[in-house]
Amino acid sequence: MGWAVRSPKVQPARGFVKETDEERLLAKTMTHYAWRLPSLSHLSMRVTAHRPPANPILTPAMIAPSRPDLQVVGVFNPAAIRHEGETVLLLRIAEAPAGTRPGEIAAAVWDVEANDLELRRWRRDASGVDASDPRMVVADGQTWLTSISHLRVARSRDGLAFTVDPLPAISPATPYESFGVEDARITPIDGTYWINYTAVSPRGIATALASTTDFRRFERHGIIFPPNNRDVTIFPERIGGRYVALHRPMPSGLGDVAIWIASSPDLISWGEHRHVASARAGGWDDAKVGGGAVPFRVRSDGWNGWLAVYHGVTESPTTYSLDALLLDPDDPSRVIGRSRDPILAPDAPYEREGFFGGVVFTCGLVAEGDRVRVYYGAADGVTAVADLSLDAILAGLA
Repeated sequence: MGWAVRSPKVQPARGFVKETDEERLLAKTMTHYAWRLPSLSHLSMRVTAHRPPANPILTPAMIAPSRPDLQVVGVFNPAAIRHEGETVLLLRIAEAPAGTRPGEIAAAVWDVEANDLELRRWRRDASGVDASDPRMVVADGQTWLTSISHLRVARSRDGLAFTVDPLPAISPATPYESFGVEDARITPIDGTYWINYTAVSPRGIATALASTTDFRRFERHGIIFPPNNRDVTIFPERIGGRYVALHRPMPSGLGDVAIWIASSPDLISWGEHRHVASARAGGWDDAKVGGGAVPFRVRSDGWNGWLAVYHGVTESPTTYSLDALLLDPDDPSRVIGRSRDPILAPDAPYEREGFFGGVVFTCGLVAEGDRVRVYYGAADGVTAVADLSLDAILAGLA
C-alpha cells in the first residue's frame, strides 16, 4: 500500500511521487582525519549563526561518570525537545576506561551474558595492535571502540544552562548495543516521545527505537533499521496515514552514502524506501551526507514543506557542516530546495580543535517563530548551541 495523500479536491496519490531525472552523485570516501582545521569564515555563508558566549554549554568536566572505573571523554550530539516548559536534551555521553597507563590502549564492551561492563587493555606497541585511530583499536583480530556511549537527560528553563541527570537514561543492554548507544533523535507523536538511536556492536551499526512520556521511564522497542544504517529522523506527523523517516544506509564498495526515506504503519516495520539526496560533486558536501535533526513543518511567506537540517561532509580537509533540505509536504521524498552553502560550519576554536576536529553535528533543534535553535556536538567532544534565522535559511535555498 502506498502513501495516500488525502484531499477533498485532489485524487489521493498512491506511493511516492516518481523520482526526477536528477543525477545521483557518487559520494567520495573520506580519506583522512582533520585534527586541527583552518577557519572556514571565508565561505560565503548566507546564514549568520549566533553562538552564545557560554559555548560550549556542556563539556566532559561537567558530567559525572556512570561508574568509578570510567571517565567521561565526550558529551555531544544531543537530541532536543520542549517538554513541560523546559528544553530537554538527550545527550550522548562517551566514557573510556579510567586509569589507562602510558603506552596502553583500552576499550569497554558491554557483556550481555555477564550483565556487566568488560574492560580490555593492550600495549600500544604489541604485535597486531593498531591504535592509529583514536576512536578505535584493532587487536586480537577484531575492532574495538576506545569509548562506550550511553544516553543521559539534561533539562533547562532557558535552553542554555542545563542540569544533567547523574545516571544514564538508556545504556547498552542488548547484543546489538555492546559497543554503545549513540546519537538519539526525539520525535513527539500523539503524546509519546519516540526516541531512535544508534546501536553499535560487532554486528554493525544499527538503529533502535525507544519511547517515553516523561523522560524518566523508557521502553525499548528493538532494532528498526539493521546494519549498516544510522542518522534516522522520524517525522512528527503521519503523512498519508503512515509514519515517515529519513535514514542513511552505508554501502561499502558500490553505491553512495546518501539520505533515503521510508514509511511504516507502526514505527517498527519500514518499507517503501526511496532515495532523497546525495553528496554534491564539486560542492562543499562532496564526500557524503546524512540526517541531522528531526524535520519540522514550515509554512512561511509562500514556503510550505518539511525543513530537514542535515550534515554534509567535505572531503578535503575532512569537515562536517550543517545544511538544509526543504521537502514536499505531501511527498517528502521530493526535494523542493537545498541550501547553497552551509548554514553552520566549524569555525569556533572548540569546533575546529578537539577529539575529532572540524565537526559540527546536530541531532536536535528547537524551532520557535523565526528562531531555529540548533544544539550540536562540536569536535566530537562538547555540546554547543547556535541560533539561526528561519527566514535566512529559506532564503538560502536553491
